[in-house]
Parts: sequence; C-alpha cells; structure tokens
Amino acid sequence: MGNHILINYSMQFADIPGLPETKENLINAVKNNHLAHALLFHGPEGSANLTMALALCTYLYCEKPGEMDSCGECSSCQRMSRLVVPDLNFAFPTIAKVKEDDKEDEEKIDVLTSWRKFAIEQPYGNVHDFIYFNNFEKKQLNISKGAARKIIQALSLMSFEGGYKIMMIWAPEFLHPSAANALLKILEEPQPKTLFILVTSQADQLLTTILSRTQKVTIRGFSDEEVKSHLITKGLADESSADQIAMLADGNLREAYRLVDQVEDLQVKKIREWFLSCYKADFKSIFGLADDFHKSDKEAQKSLMLTGLNVLREILLKNAGLDQLLRTHDEDRAFVNNISGKVLKEEHVGKLYGEFNMAHYHLERNGNAKFIFTDLSMNVAKLMAKIS
Repeated sequence: MGNHILINYSMQFADIPGLPETKENLINAVKNNHLAHALLFHGPEGSANLTMALALCTYLYCEKPGEMDSCGECSSCQRMSRLVVPDLNFAFPTIAKVKEDDKEDEEKIDVLTSWRKFAIEQPYGNVHDFIYFNNFEKKQLNISKGAARKIIQALSLMSFEGGYKIMMIWAPEFLHPSAANALLKILEEPQPKTLFILVTSQADQLLTTILSRTQKVTIRGFSDEEVKSHLITKGLADESSADQIAMLADGNLREAYRLVDQVEDLQVKKIREWFLSCYKADFKSIFGLADDFHKSDKEAQKSLMLTGLNVLREILLKNAGLDQLLRTHDEDRAFVNNISGKVLKEEHVGKLYGEFNMAHYHLERNGNAKFIFTDLSMNVAKLMAKIS
C-alpha cells in the first residue's frame, strides 16, 4: 500500500470518524455490565473494526472514564496509545513455522513490536498491508496451534492490574483449524473478567464453532460525510478534494488515505479520458493508456477499476432519475450527465459493471494488466459503438 500518511491515534472513540450509534452501544454495554465475554468486531475493509475494538479496550482500562469516552490522560490511556498494557494480549497471523520451539520467542517479540507499530500507524490497514509492512513477501501466514497454546497460557495467569484480561485476535480467519479447535473451550468458559475480541473483515471465513461462541459487533462502512469531515479536520485534504476522495473511497478509510496520496492523479478524470478514447474508437490512445496502466502499481490499477465501478453506479442513478443520490460534483457530474442516456443506457451499464468487476477480479489474481485493460477497453468501445 502506498500509504505514507501518519496520524497520531490515541486509541479513543473520539479518534474514530462518526459511527455514534456503535460507540454508544459499546459504552452502554460497559456501563450496564452487559459486555459479552467474546466479541466479534466485523466490518468491511477500511472500516473501524480494529479502531473501535481498541477504543473499547482503552475505555475498559481507563482510570477516569467519562460518559462517552476514556479520559486520554491517565497512565492506562497513555499506555493504550502505545498498545503496551500488560493485560492486553494480541494474536495475529505470522509466517507459518515448520517447527515451533523456544528459540523463536525472541523473534516473535519483534513481530509483536512490529504489529503494535502497524496498528498505531495503519489502523485501517488490511492483512496485505501488514505483509508489506513486515516484508513477509508471499510466505504463508497463519495463527498456529503453538500461538493458540500461548493464548490459553496467557489467559490462565492472574490479571496484572486486577481489571480485564483481554485477548485480541486480529484476522482470526487465519487461525489454523487445530488452533481454532484448541481455543473453543476457553472461548466457551473463560476465566472471570476475561474478554476475547476478534477483529475481522472476513467473518464468512471463520469456523461456525468460533462464530457461534461470539457476540457480533457489526461495524458499518463510513458515510461520505464522515470520511470527508475526517480528511478536512485532520488537514489531509481541502473541501473539494475531500469531496472527490470520499466518493471514490466509498466508506473505506484505508482507500481514502491511499487516494490522499494520489489525489493529483484525479482518477475520475482518467476514466473520462479513457471512456472518450473508447467512444471515439481511438485505438492509438487506448494502447497508450494500456501501457501506462501496465506501468502503474497493483493498488493503483485496482483503484482505477473501483473508480470505474463508481462512475458506472453514478450513470445508473442518473439514468434512473435519482439525481439526489449522485455523489459526483462539478466536471465529474457534467461527465455523468453527458454520458448517461445519450452514450450509455441502463442495459449497457449493467454489462459494463460485470466487465469492470471481472477485470478487478483478474487483477487481484495477478493477471496481465496490459491485456486486462486492453480487453476491457475493447468491450467498452464495442458497447459504445452499438449505441452511437
């Protein structure tokens, strides 16, 4: 991920843009002593599933919690901002080891330090970002049976400070089946004041035996307004850029940060130029664009496909007369107005939606970018030729 934005998070609810309903539900559960002993924080990629879970931990450990948030000043809040509270344990995917032995303990401590740094610097990042952050390359990751043994061991000890012992498992879909099975009993019957927090964007990949033992905390994606005001408040974008980024990010703060890095690329402008070349059947220009596309990095390629899908969504809404739902502005809105109905009718947009999705799918699986882009361009040009 080409994301170089560093924001200091203090691990409080106040750091998370919007989502007032989720924050309120969690705080009420703590106040009314209704917090389940095993929680599954589940939200789409780029959502606040990790930040919300960490903010809950900060609130639980805070020495002077307020009505709606932790104090942010006590020693527990200060330690939470560095993720070094002794009763807070983490498990996360690491490189699969052939043999687990004690000599590796030192190395694992380094991985833990690295995970803390990652969670502080890229709290909206995904497993691919974590792999990139650690230079793991394409090695197989998992949460091993040995890691599960260590989880059980850590939770069998008395709490250091008399409060909650928390085990946070990030990306539990990477639990090796034997590790997942080893955890079932302790998930079912934990020690008093023990809290399991599982954080995932892939709940469908978890074993049903794990799912059935957790209470689900569903985290929705951010609204455009939440993303926009966050970018402006943090000084990451001006109003007009924040507007465009919020629309393209579609509720995904990880993508929003990536787009801040690339805001000068103006992805919608690229789509406009590309569609114009397809409409004119300007093959020289199309092959030039295919070369440029091939040279860009994988994230930028996928991002262009997602931008294309967003533009197609806008055209569909315009064709359906649902102007109040349109998210584009200025030149981009004019482009949508011009192309909808006249150039692309509803049935054609539906076909293109499928084509863009398929291109994104092939890029994810390391298909040849130049071939994928050229093939997609020919399909766009063919459809536009039929219409004009």
